[in-house]
Amino acid sequence: MLPWKRVLRPLAALLMTAAVAAVPATAAHASPVHATTARVSAATSSAPSHGWNDYSCKPSAAHPRPVILVHGTFANSVDNWLSLAPYLESRDYCVFSFDYGQLAGVPLIYGLGPIDKSAEQLSAFVDKVLAATGTAKADLVGHSQGGMMPRYYLKFLGGAAKVNALVGIAPNSHGTTLGGLTKLLPYFPGAEDVLNLATPALAQQVVGSDFMTKLNQGGDTVPGVHYTVIASKYDEVVTPYQSQFLSGSDVKNVLIQDLCSLDLSEHALLGVTDRIAFHEVANALDPAHASPTTCASVLS
Repeated sequence: MLPWKRVLRPLAALLMTAAVAAVPATAAHASPVHATTARVSAATSSAPSHGWNDYSCKPSAAHPRPVILVHGTFANSVDNWLSLAPYLESRDYCVFSFDYGQLAGVPLIYGLGPIDKSAEQLSAFVDKVLAATGTAKADLVGHSQGGMMPRYYLKFLGGAAKVNALVGIAPNSHGTTLGGLTKLLPYFPGAEDVLNLATPALAQQVVGSDFMTKLNQGGDTVPGVHYTVIASKYDEVVTPYQSQFLSGSDVKNVLIQDLCSLDLSEHALLGVTDRIAFHEVANALDPAHASPTTCASVLS
Protein backbone atom coordinates (compact mmCIF):
# COMPACT_ATOMS: atom_id res chain seq x y z
CA MET A 1 0.00 0.00 0.00
CA LEU A 2 1.34 3.46 -0.88
CA PRO A 3 2.30 5.55 2.21
CA TRP A 4 -0.21 8.34 1.51
CA LYS A 5 -3.02 5.81 1.35
CA ARG A 6 -2.23 4.77 4.91
CA VAL A 7 -2.94 8.34 5.97
CA LEU A 8 -5.93 9.03 3.77
CA ARG A 9 -7.68 5.80 4.69
CA PRO A 10 -8.14 6.71 8.41
CA LEU A 11 -8.91 10.31 7.48
CA ALA A 12 -11.54 9.26 4.97
CA ALA A 13 -12.93 6.62 7.30
CA LEU A 14 -13.47 9.10 10.09
CA LEU A 15 -15.03 11.69 7.80
CA MET A 16 -17.28 9.17 6.13
CA THR A 17 -18.32 7.86 9.53
CA ALA A 18 -19.41 11.39 10.37
CA ALA A 19 -21.30 11.61 7.09
CA VAL A 20 -23.13 8.34 7.72
CA ALA A 21 -23.89 9.35 11.29
CA ALA A 22 -25.44 12.55 9.98
CA VAL A 23 -28.27 10.54 8.44
CA PRO A 24 -31.10 9.97 10.95
CA ALA A 25 -31.53 6.30 11.82
CA THR A 26 -35.04 6.18 10.41
CA ALA A 27 -33.78 7.30 7.00
CA ALA A 28 -30.69 5.10 7.02
CA HIS A 29 -32.79 1.96 7.58
CA ALA A 30 -35.32 2.80 4.88
CA SER A 31 -33.07 2.95 1.86
CA PRO A 32 -35.73 3.63 -0.82
CA VAL A 33 -37.04 6.57 1.18
CA HIS A 34 -33.52 7.80 1.87
CA ALA A 35 -32.59 7.55 -1.81
CA THR A 36 -35.66 9.52 -2.80
CA THR A 37 -34.93 12.17 -0.19
CA ALA A 38 -31.37 12.52 -1.45
CA ARG A 39 -32.55 12.95 -5.03
CA VAL A 40 -34.94 15.65 -3.92
CA SER A 41 -32.10 17.57 -2.26
CA ALA A 42 -30.64 18.64 -5.59
CA ALA A 43 -33.76 20.69 -6.28
CA THR A 44 -34.31 22.21 -2.86
CA SER A 45 -32.89 25.58 -3.82
CA SER A 46 -35.88 26.18 -6.10
CA ALA A 47 -38.70 23.98 -4.81
CA PRO A 48 -40.42 23.32 -1.48
CA SER A 49 -39.01 20.41 0.51
CA HIS A 50 -40.60 18.86 3.59
CA GLY A 51 -42.40 22.13 4.36
CA TRP A 52 -39.41 24.45 4.13
CA ASN A 53 -37.94 26.34 1.15
CA ASP A 54 -41.35 27.91 0.65
CA TYR A 55 -40.60 31.08 -1.31
CA SER A 56 -44.09 32.41 -0.65
CA CYS A 57 -43.35 32.48 3.10
CA LYS A 58 -43.35 35.96 4.61
CA PRO A 59 -41.61 36.44 7.97
CA SER A 60 -43.89 37.30 10.87
CA ALA A 61 -43.63 40.27 13.20
CA ALA A 62 -42.43 37.92 15.92
CA HIS A 63 -39.71 36.43 13.69
CA PRO A 64 -39.02 39.09 11.08
CA ARG A 65 -36.06 37.45 9.35
CA PRO A 66 -35.79 34.27 7.25
CA VAL A 67 -33.53 31.52 8.56
CA ILE A 68 -31.07 29.98 6.11
CA LEU A 69 -29.68 26.57 7.05
CA VAL A 70 -26.15 25.76 5.83
CA HIS A 71 -25.26 22.06 5.78
CA GLY A 72 -21.90 20.52 6.59
CA THR A 73 -19.25 18.58 4.68
CA PHE A 74 -20.48 15.33 3.08
CA ALA A 75 -24.08 16.44 3.73
CA ASN A 76 -26.88 18.05 1.75
CA SER A 77 -29.70 20.51 2.15
CA VAL A 78 -32.27 17.88 3.09
CA ASP A 79 -30.62 15.18 5.21
CA ASN A 80 -28.80 17.64 7.45
CA TRP A 81 -32.05 19.40 8.35
CA LEU A 82 -34.75 16.75 8.58
CA SER A 83 -35.22 17.60 12.26
CA LEU A 84 -34.14 21.21 12.72
CA ALA A 85 -36.00 22.67 9.74
CA PRO A 86 -39.44 21.42 10.91
CA TYR A 87 -38.51 22.42 14.49
CA LEU A 88 -37.99 26.02 13.39
CA GLU A 89 -40.87 26.06 10.94
CA SER A 90 -43.26 24.95 13.69
CA ARG A 91 -42.10 28.02 15.61
CA ASP A 92 -43.25 30.31 12.81
CA TYR A 93 -39.93 30.86 11.03
CA CYS A 94 -39.50 31.03 7.27
CA VAL A 95 -36.82 28.39 6.72
CA PHE A 96 -34.60 27.82 3.70
CA SER A 97 -31.70 25.54 2.79
CA PHE A 98 -29.51 24.95 -0.25
CA ASP A 99 -26.73 22.74 -1.58
CA TYR A 100 -23.23 24.12 -2.01
CA GLY A 101 -19.70 22.91 -2.69
CA GLN A 102 -20.59 20.50 -5.51
CA LEU A 103 -17.83 18.45 -7.16
CA ALA A 104 -18.26 17.26 -10.73
CA GLY A 105 -19.33 13.62 -10.87
CA VAL A 106 -20.14 13.42 -7.14
CA PRO A 107 -23.91 13.23 -6.61
CA LEU A 108 -25.99 13.80 -3.48
CA ILE A 109 -23.18 14.79 -1.10
CA TYR A 110 -21.93 18.36 -1.02
CA GLY A 111 -19.66 20.74 0.88
CA LEU A 112 -16.57 19.32 -0.85
CA GLY A 113 -15.52 22.14 -3.17
CA PRO A 114 -13.32 25.17 -2.38
CA ILE A 115 -14.81 26.98 0.59
CA ASP A 116 -14.37 30.46 -0.86
CA LYS A 117 -16.43 29.39 -3.88
CA SER A 118 -19.05 27.87 -1.57
CA ALA A 119 -19.26 31.22 0.19
CA GLU A 120 -20.06 32.81 -3.16
CA GLN A 121 -22.91 30.33 -3.56
CA LEU A 122 -24.15 31.29 -0.10
CA SER A 123 -24.02 34.96 -1.07
CA ALA A 124 -26.19 34.34 -4.12
CA PHE A 125 -28.65 32.25 -2.11
CA VAL A 126 -28.98 34.89 0.62
CA ASP A 127 -29.78 37.47 -2.04
CA LYS A 128 -32.40 35.15 -3.51
CA VAL A 129 -34.09 34.56 -0.14
CA LEU A 130 -34.04 38.24 0.83
CA ALA A 131 -35.62 39.17 -2.49
CA ALA A 132 -38.33 36.52 -2.12
CA THR A 133 -39.18 37.40 1.49
CA GLY A 134 -38.82 41.17 1.13
CA THR A 135 -36.47 41.41 4.09
CA ALA A 136 -33.22 43.29 4.56
CA LYS A 137 -31.39 40.67 6.62
CA ALA A 138 -31.38 36.93 7.26
CA ASP A 139 -30.22 34.71 10.09
CA LEU A 140 -27.82 31.86 9.28
CA VAL A 141 -27.64 28.52 11.10
CA GLY A 142 -24.91 26.14 10.03
CA HIS A 143 -23.57 22.74 11.02
CA SER A 144 -19.86 21.88 10.90
CA GLN A 145 -18.38 23.51 7.76
CA GLY A 146 -21.76 25.23 7.45
CA GLY A 147 -21.12 27.05 10.71
CA MET A 148 -17.71 28.24 9.53
CA MET A 149 -18.03 28.88 5.78
CA PRO A 150 -20.51 31.77 6.30
CA ARG A 151 -17.79 33.64 8.20
CA TYR A 152 -15.91 33.95 4.91
CA TYR A 153 -19.06 35.42 3.36
CA LEU A 154 -19.45 37.84 6.26
CA LYS A 155 -15.81 38.90 6.29
CA PHE A 156 -14.84 39.05 2.61
CA LEU A 157 -18.00 39.11 0.48
CA GLY A 158 -20.06 41.84 2.13
CA GLY A 159 -22.35 39.46 3.97
CA ALA A 160 -22.30 41.37 7.24
CA ALA A 161 -24.70 43.95 5.79
CA LYS A 162 -27.24 41.21 5.04
CA VAL A 163 -26.96 38.96 8.11
CA ASN A 164 -28.22 39.58 11.62
CA ALA A 165 -26.93 36.43 13.34
CA LEU A 166 -24.77 33.39 12.65
CA VAL A 167 -25.37 30.30 14.75
CA GLY A 168 -22.71 27.62 14.35
CA ILE A 169 -23.44 24.08 15.52
CA ALA A 170 -20.13 22.21 15.92
CA PRO A 171 -18.40 24.64 13.54
CA ASN A 172 -14.86 24.07 12.33
CA SER A 173 -13.90 27.58 13.37
CA HIS A 174 -10.11 27.31 13.54
CA GLY A 175 -9.31 24.07 11.74
CA THR A 176 -9.36 20.52 12.99
CA THR A 177 -6.65 18.04 13.94
CA LEU A 178 -9.07 15.12 13.47
CA GLY A 179 -7.89 13.73 16.77
CA GLY A 180 -4.27 14.20 15.75
CA LEU A 181 -4.48 12.40 12.40
CA THR A 182 -3.78 15.54 10.38
CA LYS A 183 -0.38 15.86 12.05
CA LEU A 184 0.71 12.78 10.11
CA LEU A 185 0.07 14.30 6.67
CA PRO A 186 3.46 16.05 6.25
CA TYR A 187 5.26 12.75 6.78
CA PHE A 188 3.73 11.18 3.69
CA PRO A 189 4.80 12.87 0.44
CA GLY A 190 1.90 13.70 -1.82
CA ALA A 191 -0.84 13.08 0.74
CA GLU A 192 -1.73 16.73 1.18
CA ASP A 193 -1.76 17.27 -2.59
CA VAL A 194 -4.13 14.34 -3.08
CA LEU A 195 -6.44 15.58 -0.33
CA ASN A 196 -6.47 19.09 -1.74
CA LEU A 197 -7.12 17.89 -5.29
CA ALA A 198 -9.80 15.33 -4.46
CA THR A 199 -11.73 17.28 -1.80
CA PRO A 200 -10.55 20.89 -1.50
CA ALA A 201 -12.85 21.72 1.40
CA LEU A 202 -11.32 18.96 3.54
CA ALA A 203 -7.79 20.21 2.96
CA GLN A 204 -8.87 23.76 3.75
CA GLN A 205 -10.38 22.67 7.07
CA VAL A 206 -7.16 21.19 8.43
CA VAL A 207 -5.66 23.25 11.23
CA GLY A 208 -3.00 25.62 9.93
CA SER A 209 -4.23 25.63 6.33
CA ASP A 210 -3.85 28.78 4.24
CA PHE A 211 -7.63 29.13 4.18
CA MET A 212 -7.96 28.96 7.96
CA THR A 213 -5.11 31.42 8.41
CA LYS A 214 -6.81 33.93 6.09
CA LEU A 215 -10.24 33.41 7.63
CA ASN A 216 -9.12 34.12 11.19
CA GLN A 217 -6.48 36.75 10.55
CA GLY A 218 -7.46 40.01 12.16
CA GLY A 219 -10.13 38.49 14.38
CA ASP A 220 -12.87 35.88 14.31
CA THR A 221 -15.84 38.20 13.91
CA VAL A 222 -17.04 41.29 12.09
CA PRO A 223 -19.09 44.14 13.61
CA GLY A 224 -22.86 44.08 13.36
CA VAL A 225 -23.36 40.31 13.42
CA HIS A 226 -24.41 38.31 16.49
CA TYR A 227 -22.46 35.05 16.80
CA THR A 228 -23.39 31.89 18.69
CA VAL A 229 -21.36 28.67 18.81
CA ILE A 230 -22.85 25.43 20.15
CA ALA A 231 -20.28 22.70 20.78
CA SER A 232 -20.03 19.26 22.39
CA LYS A 233 -17.06 17.99 24.34
CA TYR A 234 -17.66 14.62 22.67
CA ASP A 235 -17.01 16.00 19.18
CA GLU A 236 -14.68 13.60 17.38
CA VAL A 237 -14.49 15.45 14.04
CA VAL A 238 -13.63 19.04 14.98
CA THR A 239 -10.85 18.59 17.50
CA PRO A 240 -10.02 19.87 19.98
CA TYR A 241 -13.62 20.88 20.61
CA GLN A 242 -12.50 24.15 22.23
CA SER A 243 -11.24 25.29 18.82
CA GLN A 244 -14.85 25.70 17.74
CA PHE A 245 -15.36 28.67 20.04
CA LEU A 246 -15.02 32.20 18.69
CA SER A 247 -13.53 35.32 20.21
CA GLY A 248 -15.21 38.69 19.85
CA SER A 249 -17.36 41.30 21.51
CA ASP A 250 -20.65 39.84 20.29
CA VAL A 251 -20.10 36.11 20.76
CA LYS A 252 -21.90 33.52 22.87
CA ASN A 253 -20.01 30.23 23.18
CA VAL A 254 -22.08 27.34 24.49
CA LEU A 255 -20.81 23.93 25.61
CA ILE A 256 -23.90 21.74 25.46
CA GLN A 257 -22.80 19.64 28.45
CA ASP A 258 -22.83 22.79 30.61
CA LEU A 259 -26.57 22.94 29.93
CA CYS A 260 -27.24 19.21 30.19
CA SER A 261 -24.47 16.96 31.47
CA LEU A 262 -26.41 13.92 30.25
CA ASP A 263 -26.18 15.02 26.61
CA LEU A 264 -23.74 12.64 24.87
CA SER A 265 -24.19 13.95 21.34
CA GLU A 266 -21.04 14.04 19.22
CA HIS A 267 -20.35 16.02 16.05
CA ALA A 268 -23.06 14.70 13.74
CA LEU A 269 -25.88 14.21 16.21
CA LEU A 270 -25.44 17.69 17.70
CA GLY A 271 -26.60 19.26 14.45
CA VAL A 272 -28.95 16.59 13.18
CA THR A 273 -31.10 15.37 16.07
CA ASP A 274 -30.15 17.12 19.33
CA ARG A 275 -33.21 19.04 20.53
CA ILE A 276 -31.26 20.53 23.42
CA ALA A 277 -28.98 22.14 20.85
CA PHE A 278 -32.07 23.11 18.85
CA HIS A 279 -33.42 24.94 21.88
CA GLU A 280 -30.21 26.95 22.03
CA VAL A 281 -30.58 27.72 18.33
CA ALA A 282 -34.08 29.06 18.99
CA ASN A 283 -32.73 31.18 21.85
CA ALA A 284 -30.02 32.60 19.60
CA LEU A 285 -32.54 33.48 16.89
CA ASP A 286 -34.91 35.17 19.34
CA PRO A 287 -32.86 36.27 22.37
CA ALA A 288 -35.59 38.59 23.62
CA HIS A 289 -37.75 35.54 24.36
CA ALA A 290 -35.00 33.09 25.31
CA SER A 291 -35.71 30.52 28.00
CA PRO A 292 -33.25 28.40 30.01
CA THR A 293 -31.91 25.37 28.17
CA THR A 294 -31.81 22.22 30.31
CA CYS A 295 -32.05 18.48 29.84
CA ALA A 296 -35.83 18.95 29.81
CA SER A 297 -35.52 21.09 26.67
CA VAL A 298 -35.55 17.85 24.68
CA LEU A 299 -39.31 17.85 25.29
CA SER A 300 -39.88 21.35 23.96
